[in-house]
Amino acid sequence: MQWETLPGWFWEIYYLFFLITAGTAVFRLARSKSRRMSVAAMLLALVIPLVSLWNSIGRAEGTNEYEHFVMELLQGSLWALFVFAGYVFLFAWWAMLLRNKKPSVQ
Repeated sequence: MQWETLPGWFWEIYYLFFLITAGTAVFRLARSKSRRMSVAAMLLALVIPLVSLWNSIGRAEGTNEYEHFVMELLQGSLWALFVFAGYVFLFAWWAMLLRNKKPSVQ
């Protein structure tokens, strides 16, 4: 039995995003900047891929991970809602982080 999956380049970018997010959150935590948000970002960067992977194992044959996620989200599955909320938080965290980055003008 062969399961459908997303292309390898997608998975490289996907996991690289979480790795960079966790590293940035640890760095910001060490510098004592927005500690709660950094802890939340770090934990979500570690938990979201695990929850997604765990819940994608039992997907229907012929569907990839994205299709499975969207179907579960539309059905109101708790894990899919959690993962979606986590994605929203992480993107908002990055937007806030990049917006607050002040250019060094000399």
